[in-house]
Amino acid sequence: MLVQLDRNETNRTFTPNSTAVPLPDLNTQRHSPVVAVLGYPGRVAGLAAHLPAGWTLRHPAGLDDIRAGEIVLISGATVHDVSTARALLPARSRIVTLVDDDAPAELVAGVLTAGADVCVRGGLPAILASHLVACRRRQLADRWNDVQDALPR
Repeated sequence: MLVQLDRNETNRTFTPNSTAVPLPDLNTQRHSPVVAVLGYPGRVAGLAAHLPAGWTLRHPAGLDDIRAGEIVLISGATVHDVSTARALLPARSRIVTLVDDDAPAELVAGVLTAGADVCVRGGLPAILASHLVACRRRQLADRWNDVQDALPR
């Protein structure tokens, strides 16, 4: 309660009522999440209705059109698609793959081994949306990794 009453959004690190963390990028306002959809757009047609408010879907032309911080959704993913995406995108990028309901276990294991963070079978929009929200949470949690190492001494 006291932190909330004394909250100061201005980054005045080390002042008595500062709630800011003295690290770059942690005190910036978070942008609304963007899901970059690659592959078959028809398979994710109902997804936007199941995403939280403020989330947007966009259909980039290719991997070189993906922006930093976007969650990449590959619809109809193959092992080659995921390995190519993982090689070209920054390591912190989240890659979600969508495969058919009856996709063989080898394909699921293959895309996960190739670097996908999540592999979702089938196209139920509510289930896919929940996986995307979980990816976003992990993406935000990664900002706090190695905080102790980055603090000034």
